[in-house]
Amino acid sequence: MIDWRNISSVFLDMDGTLLDLNFDNHFWLEFVPLRYAERHGLSVAEAKAELTPRFKETEGRLEWYCLDYWTDRLCLDIVGLKAEIAGLIAILPHVTDFLDAVRKAEKRLVLVTNAHPKSLGLKLERTCLHGFFDEIFSSHAFGFPKEHPGFWKALSAIEPFSADKTLLVDDSVTVLHAARQFGIRHVVAVKKPDSRQPPRNIVEFDAIEDFRELMPPS
Repeated sequence: MIDWRNISSVFLDMDGTLLDLNFDNHFWLEFVPLRYAERHGLSVAEAKAELTPRFKETEGRLEWYCLDYWTDRLCLDIVGLKAEIAGLIAILPHVTDFLDAVRKAEKRLVLVTNAHPKSLGLKLERTCLHGFFDEIFSSHAFGFPKEHPGFWKALSAIEPFSADKTLLVDDSVTVLHAARQFGIRHVVAVKKPDSRQPPRNIVEFDAIEDFRELMPPS
């Protein structure tokens, strides 16, 4: 799938790429509605009916990923709620083997995530993945999500990379389209971001079910 001789930088998403998206799906689709219902005297079904369109309208915007935004809007301690179920944070299969292999291949390894810094900090503390990376960037530092071309322009200003020799792996097809439009040549999707869901059928991009399919040669 990838000729590693032509790769100098490897950009990796976090949630749904390195980490099991089951945590985030459970948090936003089940746990937040439960606590919102308790706080506002609603049934869980009523809470979901109220929250679903509010979540939907922020998709693709930085607000969707901003814990402070949702803390204010929902009158819930979102950071505290994430910490309550942090035991569900898990690394996807074969991720650490892949990260080890990329380090040994002497490629620059960069984490690029839409995760809010408070969520990013919690997840890195739980998983200790930060030790693998040369640099870690949250889109909140740039004011644009990865879905927006402004993110890639801002990133390139402080993380010089050759778009022709950069590999990006991400579970978001929208993000991959934005990266390809910017000029990143090697983009790969993740078919199974949530371990409890079946693999997705992705036709726009090369796609992997797990990182064994993408290992650099030893």
